[in-house]
Formats: sequence, structure tokens, C-alpha cells
Amino acid sequence: MSQEKAIKTTTNVDSLRSEIRDKSVRVIDVRREDDYKQSHIPTAVNLPLANLLSDDSPERVLKLVNSMGIDDETPVVVYDDTFGALASRVAWTLEYLGHSDVSLLETTFSTWKSLGLENDNQVPNIQSKEHSIHLRPEILATSDYLEKSKDNSGVILIDNRERLNYLEQHIPGAINLPYRTLSTQDKILRPKDDMKRLLENRRISGDSEIITYCGSVGTLSGLAYYALKSVGLPNVKLYVRSFKEWKGLEKPIVKQQDAHYWDLSAE
Repeated sequence: MSQEKAIKTTTNVDSLRSEIRDKSVRVIDVRREDDYKQSHIPTAVNLPLANLLSDDSPERVLKLVNSMGIDDETPVVVYDDTFGALASRVAWTLEYLGHSDVSLLETTFSTWKSLGLENDNQVPNIQSKEHSIHLRPEILATSDYLEKSKDNSGVILIDNRERLNYLEQHIPGAINLPYRTLSTQDKILRPKDDMKRLLENRRISGDSEIITYCGSVGTLSGLAYYALKSVGLPNVKLYVRSFKEWKGLEKPIVKQQDAHYWDLSAE
């Protein structure tokens, strides 16, 4: 499997605790506001995914980022309580804006608490900062881009929805990699070697351009985006608007004929 320079996609628990003590990180909690107010990782700011998705234009995202006290150099760690999918969508959005130092907490908030780690209900007082915009179109795929790529053998399209949803209807040429196969019991992503094996078993490797999509807003496929980056695959894009947009535009859809209902989670 071709490798690029190692990219940090996740931050482990001990590292985050150390960075919080050193006040050298901005932690983003993407759960609903009510859940955040009850308990969260100390110093974390709240950005519910629904708030981001209500208008994820770069101009508005920039305002949100500034209000969270994030400038171009601020290390950012994002977490959720939904196996990393919601956090992935927020982290990817920061990447698209041009923020380079963003990673996912390796585990969920429930697991964090189950480990007996620090949490509180204090809302931090944040001083606004100024972030720049350097959009990264190379990590974004649109419906038009997918159509232009459909006959390109160097492009791999991955559908990260549940197996049965994929079998019923999917974008032509897509292969299925259900999001549930990407994690372990206590981590949002498999260990690197384990992930490599999973992907190679699905013939997802090399220098291919890889595009991920899911059902609607790019959460499950956002997690897959980071799964692919975690093993050093160099050319990964997220089709953010995903299957909901594709179907709404009345683009071609196929159903898996003579499907084998095997369990893709099996190695």
C-alpha cells in the first residue's frame, strides 16, 4: 500500500489530557448542546453538528472557527459520542477551510467517561481569534466531479452505508465498505495494520484516487475519509452531499443483482 508522509488522524487519550493541562489545544465537542452542558471534556467548546450543517459555507465556518478561539496554528481535537462519524464531518470541514492541525479523539466521550477521566460542565470563556481561508478543493468531491470520474479506472468510489442499503441502491461502480467495519470495540478506528489489511482485502490500496460517500451529509463517509488517511493513502476525497443529493439530482442508480448477503465485517 503506497504511503505518503504519516498524517495524524487521531489523538490518543493520554496525549489529549497532557495538551489540555498545557493549554495547548482547542477541543471541540460536536454533541447536542444539552448533552454538552451536562458533561464534557474539560476546556471543550461546543459545536453541534446540526449547527455546522445549517450553513457550512466557508464564510460561516470561518466565523465559527474564529469564535472558538482557533487560529491557523491552533491544534484542534474533535470528539463525539457517535463512533467518530459526527466528529469526522466537523474535522473534515476544518481541513477543507485550510486548517492543517486537526485530529479526532481516538475514542468516544462515553468511553472517555468509562475510563474515569476528567469531565465537567464548565463552559470555557473563549477569546476570539483570526483564522485565514485556504480552501482545499482537492479533498472535496461534487456530483459533477463523480460523473466526470465514472469511466476513470484510477478512481475508486466507496459507499460507506450499511450493506443492505448498498445492495438496494448505490452509485454505479461503487464498492461497499460499511462504516461499522472501520472501528474496534473501544476505538473509532482500527489499528493501522489492521486497517491496512481490511482495505487491501477490498482492493483499496495504491495511488488510486478514492472518493467516499454515505447517505446524506458525509458523516459515515467522513469517518471513512479518516480511516483511509490513517494508513497514508494520499488522494482521498469526500463526496459531502452524498447519496441523498445524487438521488435527488436523478443521477444513475444501480441495484446489486444476485447479491450475496454476506457479512462484510468478517475478515
